[in-house]
Amino acid sequence: MQVKRLAAALIAATPLFAAAQTNVTLYGVVDMAVESADNGGPSGRHTFVNSGDQSTSRFGFRGTEDLGNGLKAVFNIESGFTADNGVSDSSGLFQRRAVVGLDGAFGLLTLGREYSPIASIGAATDEFGQGFYGSNLSAFGTGRVTRRLANSVNYRSADFMGFKLLATYSAGEKTTGPNGDLKGIGLEYTNGGLYLGAAYHNIKNNATVNDKEYGAGAAYVFSQLNGFEIKANYLGSDPAGANNRFKEYNLGAGYPFGANKVLVNVKQDKLENGAKGNAWALAYTYAFSKRTNVYATYASMNNNNLASFALNSSSNNVAPQNTSVTPAVTLVGADPSVFAIGLRHTF
Repeated sequence: MQVKRLAAALIAATPLFAAAQTNVTLYGVVDMAVESADNGGPSGRHTFVNSGDQSTSRFGFRGTEDLGNGLKAVFNIESGFTADNGVSDSSGLFQRRAVVGLDGAFGLLTLGREYSPIASIGAATDEFGQGFYGSNLSAFGTGRVTRRLANSVNYRSADFMGFKLLATYSAGEKTTGPNGDLKGIGLEYTNGGLYLGAAYHNIKNNATVNDKEYGAGAAYVFSQLNGFEIKANYLGSDPAGANNRFKEYNLGAGYPFGANKVLVNVKQDKLENGAKGNAWALAYTYAFSKRTNVYATYASMNNNNLASFALNSSSNNVAPQNTSVTPAVTLVGADPSVFAIGLRHTF
């Protein structure tokens, strides 16, 4: 209650928020972990104190204003930071999400920096919640699948018999050459414990052939088995040029019992040139309350002699590298692994 009162006082004193705003919430996550990581190089295993191994440490503001007749104005701005050193994310103040929009019977329309249709489906079908090492976040790296869209207009339809349509347009805003515009579409279906989704992006990054991105996923919660759940997804990209096609497959399961939950995920990353990496990961969480939990997680990647795939958590990665030299050198065929114990608090 004291936190909510403090948040209300801060918001009232900040000119960023209009007096007409009827509902504004300050929220966030602070996540810290001690981890032992081996990037597969000759330097061996090292210990780190890192922020964001289950969830990115962040804070944000979201709010709504009732405009009448079932129509609401909405906004959300969210910033990431590294709790181990208190530094804001270097990519921008509100780089995680920064949108304003309208929500009504027609659905939700937002403008700004928003999650892509494939990102929405990837998040809904990742057993690790796109947090722990071994999640599907490795599919959203540079040159792969687009996760966030700047300069975008986005639409999520109202529910129709369990279906929702996702559509987006993101202006590349390039003044020379291909404009870099991204157009995306997706479809979600929910029925009880079942979730299905698929999405596609088309990006004008090349003068003759557009880049393509795609994703599909499914999840099911077995209510009769105490909430046991299975999640799976397929994520891929096909940038213009030879040997650039990327594919990732994930299959995970989770089982809660009391305040405990055990999660497992197996995955495979592949490139068109024959590079392949197989990973498995295990995580355990214990909830002290609805807002505070501890966790432990282990993940390992096995790369073939053409691959250098990394393990990614919500804020960190363990990549196959020789860090005993400067600058560090990417090691093809090296097998990274990581073990972490952490504490997460949400507010």
